[in-house]
Amino acid sequence: MEQAAGCPAVGGSYPQKNAEILSSQYGINLFLAGLLLTFAWAVHAVGISKSHLLSYLITLMLIQLLWMLWYLCRSCTQRRLIRDKDTHAGARWLKCGITLFAVITLILDSFKIGYYIDFSNCLSPTEGIFPVTHAVHTILQVYFLWCHAKDVIQSFKTLERFGVIHSVFTNLLLWTNGVLTESKHQLNEHKERLITLGFGNITIVLDDHAPQCNCTTTTLCSIFSQGIYYLYPFNIEYHILASTMLYVLWKNIGRKVEHHQQNKTPFKFHGITVGMIFGLMVLTSTIAIVVVYLIQIGGSRIKSELALTMFYLHAIFVLALMCTAGIIALLIYRLEDRSLDNSKNPARKLDAELLVGTAAGSWLLSWGSILAIICAQGHPKYTWYNLPYSVLVIIEKYIQNLFIIESIHREQEKANDDIKTLRIVTISRGSTLSLTPLYKEVYNGRAARDSGDEPCLFKGSICGRENDGAGVAKEETFQDNSLVMHSASDFSFYGRNSVTNNKRRILKNIAAFLFLCNLSLWIPPAFGCRPEYDNGLEEIVFGFEPWIIVVNLAMPFSIFYRMHSAASLFEVNCKT
Repeated sequence: MEQAAGCPAVGGSYPQKNAEILSSQYGINLFLAGLLLTFAWAVHAVGISKSHLLSYLITLMLIQLLWMLWYLCRSCTQRRLIRDKDTHAGARWLKCGITLFAVITLILDSFKIGYYIDFSNCLSPTEGIFPVTHAVHTILQVYFLWCHAKDVIQSFKTLERFGVIHSVFTNLLLWTNGVLTESKHQLNEHKERLITLGFGNITIVLDDHAPQCNCTTTTLCSIFSQGIYYLYPFNIEYHILASTMLYVLWKNIGRKVEHHQQNKTPFKFHGITVGMIFGLMVLTSTIAIVVVYLIQIGGSRIKSELALTMFYLHAIFVLALMCTAGIIALLIYRLEDRSLDNSKNPARKLDAELLVGTAAGSWLLSWGSILAIICAQGHPKYTWYNLPYSVLVIIEKYIQNLFIIESIHREQEKANDDIKTLRIVTISRGSTLSLTPLYKEVYNGRAARDSGDEPCLFKGSICGRENDGAGVAKEETFQDNSLVMHSASDFSFYGRNSVTNNKRRILKNIAAFLFLCNLSLWIPPAFGCRPEYDNGLEEIVFGFEPWIIVVNLAMPFSIFYRMHSAASLFEVNCKT
């Protein structure tokens, strides 16, 4: 009978599992088709133009728009129904972050529209339709994520799986398109700078997709064309964040959620002054280094070498500080005895997997640089700074990943049980009196003591006790013994609390410092400060084309790692 009763439940899971497999395969094929179109356009394949790629992306965005509108309309008609929510998904700070990136993405779309208007005589109509469609897609998608990122879908599950996974891979393709466009621009600038470093044996062929006609207003065209590439890093981060939030929504479809109240963990500046000050110092110095680097690199051979040396020294110093901070945090964790939260959590699992997966991008570049330094026959002076820099990049990410993953898996600290139950033992005339007051009495006693008034319990007397007929000497002895016992217990409790608070304060400062450091290290590669391009040594050892391919594949993951680490560290700071 038990087996028969269990059969429907087991059998009922098969259609949902099949729907999950089918939808994931649909999404992968969707992505691979778009990836091949993007690659064909990048290598100037015969018969493939940019308009074909943009038409494909426009179609995918329109399909997603129709699905989101259908989902929003259905949600409005079912407003009165109580729905399951995943309290771990779609944190408010994450929604605020994606909104900020979306606003800058809308500015990018307006620049593209202006660029199309100025070159409308020789550009395909799809290049004007794409930014308009993308702007509408961005606005509706941000609204959708704000309202429904926490949803645990329990109806129309098969259809919703296809809709959500379509949205995931649409954003991944838009991310890929942005990465490729920005990488081609960086590669053109890199080729022009190589001559100043003396690498004249490398053939300089610019891969340019510039329009073959004159601009109607030269000044505006220059502003639009240059501004677009400075805004692409924010567009890239927007799409990868959107795809991760949608992926969590897809994993939550049909999931059984445990109904328990999630403690809110707001961000507070109190107690993290030291970490914020040091982090802001790193951020300010990094911005200054990037500005000087972009001005100096490519000016002359001497200026380029000085710019590279300056970058490496600054990065070595920052990475060493981050390694030290991470080691201190891990040592504090080793001194604590707190259990880990191993409950099922798709958002937390995805965070951990993304940290390790995207770190592999910068590890690949670092190992390439280390091998190039070891194998190269000639070594310009500035290239030797690349060795400690590459080693520290590997170590720092290793330590930081351990710290973040352990932090997001640690259970939040609960109220100390020592204050809940207080036992007073008083020996008087060979007898033992034991009292266990209520938690409310003790709590009120602590509140009264904080305000300067000792409650009757801590004065050595017991409120409402029944020994009114006892003598004065007995009462004084009882009061003295009780006071001593309470003083020792209270001192021990506050001593433990003080140590715990100090550990928490140190951890919060470390998290705040690492948060700002990761933002600082996101800025250089995102805005064109890439010594992996300008060093030149790796291109001699591995060859120009192979090394450029490696950099173009690994760099987007390295850039995303820093932003994702910053987001994770923000969450760690809130939870600590």
